Amino acid sequence: MSKEIKVGLLAAAALAALFIGFNFLRGSNVLSNDRTFYATYASVEGLNVGAQVVLNGIKVGQVKELKLEPDKGNRVRAAFELEKSVTVGDSTVAGLAGSFLGAKNITLKMGKNTKVYAGGEELISQEASSIADAFQRKALPVLDTVGATLAHINGFLNKDSELSIQGTLKGARGSTEALQKLIESNQKNVALITQNLAQMSTALNKTTGKLDKIAVNFSQLSDSLKAAPVGPALRRLNATMAEAQTTVKGLNRALNDQKGSMGKLLNDTLLYNNLNATAASSNALIIDLKANPKRYVHFSVFGGGGKDKKTKTEVETTTTKPNGTAVQTEVKTTTK
Repeated sequence: MSKEIKVGLLAAAALAALFIGFNFLRGSNVLSNDRTFYATYASVEGLNVGAQVVLNGIKVGQVKELKLEPDKGNRVRAAFELEKSVTVGDSTVAGLAGSFLGAKNITLKMGKNTKVYAGGEELISQEASSIADAFQRKALPVLDTVGATLAHINGFLNKDSELSIQGTLKGARGSTEALQKLIESNQKNVALITQNLAQMSTALNKTTGKLDKIAVNFSQLSDSLKAAPVGPALRRLNATMAEAQTTVKGLNRALNDQKGSMGKLLNDTLLYNNLNATAASSNALIIDLKANPKRYVHFSVFGGGGKDKKTKTEVETTTTKPNGTAVQTEVKTTTK
């Protein structure tokens, strides 16, 4: 084989590969056995060659060619390839579906076919409205409503309403001017109030410093009390109180015990009767002494017969005790 033949075969292979690659990039696979179908649309804005053909959300083919037909009112005929596994017929609809970004694809809608297509047939086309059209359909009623509302507002704003609004604005302006005059007339008072508030704030700051010092002193006092031996002092106080209670109980027991001296002194009635009888006898003796002093005291101006004479006085009294017992007291004075 000569070099010229080899170069020719290589050039033919390169051209074939270039043709297949170019068609593949355009969305058409020359080596595939997919079937080609057609659909005609009034406008294919947003639909490009290589766009997907979708069935129930799954890609089953792609757009192969878009051709303008002037003899049919400049409608556009789209050629697209479908996989062999997809069965289409006379009830299959090829509709245009768009996305929010503006790109479109062909969406297949299956029905009950009376005839199954083998390839090369024209499918029923259905055009999708654009986003601008949908927005226009939604916006027109809203705009009509807004226009009616504006008409109502314009009807409300008639001459009487305008006069009322002007009066209201004048009243608001007058109120603003009156408020401004009031502020100007009370500017001194406002300044004085501001000054008083400043002085009050200063006083509060000073008071806050004093309160901080008091808090510190209380904290130190609390720490001192916490460190002080309060527990031992309380224990000693409790011990002292216990000893005092024991002493009081002992004293009470001694006073109630009739065998002891204190008990007998408080509880023995005989001692009380004897003391009472002794006091009565002393009273009788004093009374008799006042009544008859000569019985007890003897005076002699001249010696009364010398030293050999003796005076003897006898007094006999009888006293009855509270218990009915008679006590006899006898006092005798003799002079010889």
